[in-house]
Parts: sequence; structure tokens; C-alpha cells
Amino acid sequence: MIDALTTLLSSPMMQRSLLAALIVGLTAPIIGTYLVHRRLAMLGDGIGHISLTGVALGWLAGAFANVSPADSWAIPGAVIISLLGAIAIELVRQSGRTSGDTALAMLFYGGIAGGVLLIGLAGGTSAQLNSYLFGSISTVRWSDITLITILGAAIVILGVGLAPALFSVTNDEDFARSTGLPVRTLSLLIAILSALTVAVAMRVVGSLLVSALMVIPVAIAQLGARSFRSTMGIAMVLGVLICICGLSLTYFVDLSPGATIVVGAIGLYAIGFMIRAALDHIRRVRRLRVARAHNQHPERSGTQ
Repeated sequence: MIDALTTLLSSPMMQRSLLAALIVGLTAPIIGTYLVHRRLAMLGDGIGHISLTGVALGWLAGAFANVSPADSWAIPGAVIISLLGAIAIELVRQSGRTSGDTALAMLFYGGIAGGVLLIGLAGGTSAQLNSYLFGSISTVRWSDITLITILGAAIVILGVGLAPALFSVTNDEDFARSTGLPVRTLSLLIAILSALTVAVAMRVVGSLLVSALMVIPVAIAQLGARSFRSTMGIAMVLGVLICICGLSLTYFVDLSPGATIVVGAIGLYAIGFMIRAALDHIRRVRRLRVARAHNQHPERSGTQ
């Protein structure tokens, strides 16, 4: 066991990947907490799809500029296009002219179609495309780590530092507006942070599965948490553990990192759900027994 851990930690590739997984596991649940609370859990999926177009544009630009490797500009491209897409969908949602579901659907279809088309024009292969769709530990470079760290720091500082205001907006926009909060600006900020989270997590779990890492740790935390703050804290811890464990497993077994992490997260949710259901059942049985005992001996309980 110790030899396996030593081998894992001594690999430069895994050092980069584990650092990326740590940042992703920490940041994704922060924004996911707001999205789940606001019932916009699918927003991450929409942005994840359109980020693929950003990857393709960055790839295409790198190919024309003769950058080596050609996908060096893929993540910066994903950041830019994800930001534009997130802002666009939030503005459409606020305008009320098109429903949020319709805008998300357009992001789904247009993002994936545009990405596949442009990557083909840039000369990318299906294997290279899969590394962005489902994640790949072998493609994480130190330049990616630098960008991921900067974006991750921004997400943590804004997502945690502005938690009271952001929670107020996600909980009740009308009440937040009545207290003088800039609801429109804060809503845009949530969309922007969602886009940055997608760009951060893309290398580890892939654009198609990034939303799961934003939502599932939060769903697990909600099974036992009693407040918004505790939900976010527990989700962040779970996100880190899920990413590190899932990514470590893929080092020893030839599996997709994104799929492994997400399946592991779903399995953990299933276990947590069953434990919660069992505890609820035990509580109901105890209350029923107490009620029956009270009905059978009303005089005794009355004298007590």
C-alpha cells in the first residue's frame, strides 16, 4: 500500500493531476451550492457544452498561430466562451422573453455541435476531443495548473466571501432586492463563477460531466446538513475526497477520470441516501412506540 502511494505521488503527471483535482473538488461544490439552492443545477451542463466551442476556438487559433502543442490555448478559449455563454443565458433568463430551459437547450446543442465541428477543422482527433469531453490526467500541464489555480482562487474568494449576499439572491430575489442588494449584478456573478468553475474542472472531469461535480457533493451534503453554510462546507470536503480518490484509482486502473469520479460520487450519494432513509425509519418507529406507550398508559404519563 505504501509503495503504491509512493509511486503515485512520485509521478510528475499525478502530482499535476492531484493538484488540479484538489482545486476542482474544492471549488465546484461552492458554486454548485448556489445553483442547487436556486434550482439551476443544469446550468453547469449548458456551460460545459458551450465551453467545448471555446476549446475548439482556442485549438483552432493555436493551430493557425503554429503554437506547440496546438491545444495550448484551449483552456483560455474555454474560459472566454464559457463566460460569454454564462452571461448570455443569465441575461436571457432575466429578460423573461425566453425561458431558462430553452436558453439552456440552445447552449446544449449549439455548444457541442460547434465544438466538434471546429475541433475537426483544427485537425484534432477523436482521442484528443475525448480528453476534453471526459477528462484526461495525462493532458494536464503546469500551464493549466497555473490558470486553474488563479481561477480557483477567484472562485473561493468571491463564492465564500460574498456568501451572505449570494445566498440572499438565490433564496429570494424579491427580498434581496428590497434590502438594497444589486440582484442583477449578483445573479450575473453567479453565472460568471459557474463558467469559471467549468473551465477549472474541464481537465479533470471533462466538459460533459463537470456539472455532476458541482451538484452531487451538494446533494450528498444536504442529506445531513442543517444550514446553507454547513451544506457548502461539507460539500467542499466531499468534493475534494471524491476527486482525489477517483483520480488516484484511474492511475492504477485504465479508466476515464471523469466517469470514475462521477460514478464514485453517485455511489456515495446512494449510500448516504440509504443511511438517511434508515435513520428516518428508526426515528419514526421510536416516535410510534412512544405514542403507543402514551395511549396505553395515559394516567401514568399524566401523573409524571
